[in-house]
Amino acid sequence: MSDTSPSVRSAVYGAPSPDLVAVADDAVQVSPLRPGALALESLPDASLESFALAAPAASIERRHVLAHALRVLAPGGTLSVLAPKDRGGQRLREELEGFGCAVVERSKARQRICTLARPETLSGIGEAIAAGAPALVEETGLHSQPGVFSWNRVDPGTALLLRHLPPLSGRGADLGAGLGILARHVLAAPVVEALTLVEIDRRAVAASRLNVDDPRARFLWVDVRSSGLADLDFVVSNPPFHAEGVEDRGLGQAFVAAAARMLRRSGTLVLVANRHMPYEEGLRAAFRNVAVVADEAGFKVIEARK
Repeated sequence: MSDTSPSVRSAVYGAPSPDLVAVADDAVQVSPLRPGALALESLPDASLESFALAAPAASIERRHVLAHALRVLAPGGTLSVLAPKDRGGQRLREELEGFGCAVVERSKARQRICTLARPETLSGIGEAIAAGAPALVEETGLHSQPGVFSWNRVDPGTALLLRHLPPLSGRGADLGAGLGILARHVLAAPVVEALTLVEIDRRAVAASRLNVDDPRARFLWVDVRSSGLADLDFVVSNPPFHAEGVEDRGLGQAFVAAAARMLRRSGTLVLVANRHMPYEEGLRAAFRNVAVVADEAGFKVIEARK
């Protein structure tokens, strides 16, 4: 879907709590992290009467989202923004005022909530949108975008997993594929017949399509827990363990359970995780053999076979 229908008047970005921010009943969902949701960049200029959003914590991404939200509002349209005080909330008012807005700010439940009416004239919108737009990152040589996990570097967990990947062959999947760094390495082996990159972040999917130029690769914008993949020979993964900025050990455990469902008998899962993540119990319940093959700098690489 490339744009909004003429009947769309309100939108919500992320998942702002209705208890904190007024959200219209008929608001369309806009998010890079909800498969099927609209892309913020696809909304036409000055097309909406109201927008409610939960602001991202990272500054470049946050300013990019705020600028787009102001862009898509009609003059006089209402913008409501919230963020935890310790995850960008203390900067919200200053950033919005920097775009030329008159802001009303309040605090509730450790959140900063800013509301405003979109002025006729804005400043700095183009620069903020450009700063957070997709780009080729010179340091990594990869296409990426601020807001994607480890968007401008190879994270140490992935680097460790790359050093300890066993030989892989047949049909496989990369769960939480990100920018495609693991996938590029896996597909360097000619005996790999097919690889599905599964990722919940639309921006990462778009970047990985540019980074992984291989006819054996398939790209899915979907929640790993509902991917529908089956009968695979191998799965590789650097599973996430944060949701909305809070540690969520259940995410990685859900990745382990999903991998077990996807793999055929004798199939192999290789994953990397922070050392303190409690994945071994779930692995031993679903796999015949489980072994820690590397333990360095706070990370562990685990290989499991069904």
